Amino acid sequence: MAKPSDELIQLFRAAVEAEAEATSKPYSEEGWAPWREAAEAFQRAVTAEAEATGEGRGKLEQAVKKVVLHPDES
Repeated sequence: MAKPSDELIQLFRAAVEAEAEATSKPYSEEGWAPWREAAEAFQRAVTAEAEATGEGRGKLEQAVKKVVLHPDES
């Protein structure tokens, strides 16, 4: 399995936290904007790291999600 960088892990954690904040309130464009921005930053970083390392983009993203969302399964 791919070994994601600490930066990718931090970016995905930020996106997860922003999503939790957005879903805790009634929907509004302004309320969801931080999540969209965090998710987009994560996706850009995954693409850049995949290109730089030659790792498959999907495998890299999956590895990050496993570390963040399922840490006990490592």
